[in-house]
Amino acid sequence: QVQLVESGGGSVQAGGSLRVSCAASGYTNGIKYMGWFRQAPGKEREGVAVFYTIYGIRYYADSVKGRFTISQDNPKNTMYLQMNSLKPEDTAMYYCAAKDTYGGSWYEVYRYNYWGQGTQVTVSS
Repeated sequence: QVQLVESGGGSVQAGGSLRVSCAASGYTNGIKYMGWFRQAPGKEREGVAVFYTIYGIRYYADSVKGRFTISQDNPKNTMYLQMNSLKPEDTAMYYCAAKDTYGGSWYEVYRYNYWGQGTQVTVSS
């Protein structure tokens, strides 16, 4: 089992920056993919950025490329999402997620079997 706990959300004006963190505990050695998803009110949950841990590959949604950066601090089992040049459309609940299986596309929500409780990010215009 893996436990994920997010922190660092908040409110910011458009153009500002925020960093959210995800602390992982439990059997983290089995994690293959770990990253961030988000869900805005009335919308489906979508992939934002995911780290393919074994090969160090980073995947990003087109909507955040060049603005968001995912990183990982292995000794602390912590993952970060640095969000710059934030836009009002980035407003959502941000969830940390992980999966211990291979296969499928990185953004497929249903393939992730571990989820955090979420942290709210609000961007005002």
